[in-house]
Amino acid sequence: MSTAPRTRTRRAPLTILVGAGVALLVVVVLLSLLVGSRVLSPVETFGGLFGHDPVAAAVIWELRLPRTLLGLLVGAALGVAGALAQSVTRNPLADPGLLGISSGAAVAVVVGGAFLGLGAGTPRVLLALVGAALATVAVYTFARRSPEGLTPVNMTLAGMALTAFLGAVVSATVLLSASTMDQYRFWVVGALSIPDPQTLVPAALIAAVGAVVAASVSGSLNTLALGDDTASALGVNVLRTRISTGAAVVLLSGTAVALAGPIAFVGLVIPHMARALVGNDVRRMLVLSAVLGPLLLLSADIIGRLIVRPSELQVGVVTAILGTPFFIWLTWRTRSKGLAR
Repeated sequence: MSTAPRTRTRRAPLTILVGAGVALLVVVVLLSLLVGSRVLSPVETFGGLFGHDPVAAAVIWELRLPRTLLGLLVGAALGVAGALAQSVTRNPLADPGLLGISSGAAVAVVVGGAFLGLGAGTPRVLLALVGAALATVAVYTFARRSPEGLTPVNMTLAGMALTAFLGAVVSATVLLSASTMDQYRFWVVGALSIPDPQTLVPAALIAAVGAVVAASVSGSLNTLALGDDTASALGVNVLRTRISTGAAVVLLSGTAVALAGPIAFVGLVIPHMARALVGNDVRRMLVLSAVLGPLLLLSADIIGRLIVRPSELQVGVVTAILGTPFFIWLTWRTRSKGLAR
């Protein structure tokens, strides 16, 4: 056995990476304001932003700027939620979409809107949170009762099975109710449509609470990576850390679904990108994921606007197309490592 010391890979400082990510994000935000069924020139865009061009101002302030701000919020929430889910479960396949959390939130919103009339505002956000929480408990229970226990693949399979079932419930509800179909037919595949102010404000506040909880448990998650026994010996309350992290994931993913529908793969891809750049430090991963998440989501939204112009492809469809090959590769890699052990 080789006794040669391991060489540590030098990584760029977090400030440089975040600065570069923010610079790219500014470019993507500007493109998001420029691109659509009608492409605006930079002169028209700045004229619209400052009210000098009435037509461009209507397009930007009423359509594209709210949509862009929604993409920033939802992308950051999904990126951070994915990083938390992968860290607390030690599962590289964890993602709010793949684990059924997003589907749980979606079915609660659709059923509540169709049968209870709770389709907007704070009730919609609360429904999404309840659905996300119940789905989280269900996936954990199903995976834990399997013969192999809480393995990454078992959790993912349980999540995918629950997602398929809940997706069928959503589809049936939408098809049976014409008014529900008109309201949710684009939302159920994931869409950055114009946000409802009554829903946006409470969702943003709840997402902010989720971000605070995420920051508070990030240090404990670093210690938890050493193993439950070691973490307990170092003074970490393992149960409280897991519950708090789960609550943060529910708050962030639930609000994202309430605003934009169940958008898959952002929470899966972004933590792996962040980990490759900054290593396994959860605190650094969370910061970078909050920047990379909206960068990926807004880029996918721009692609969706361009690929079938003058119509558009919903952002949830684009992220699924981009994320599926990555998921297949990651699943193969995870199973190969498991067999190697």
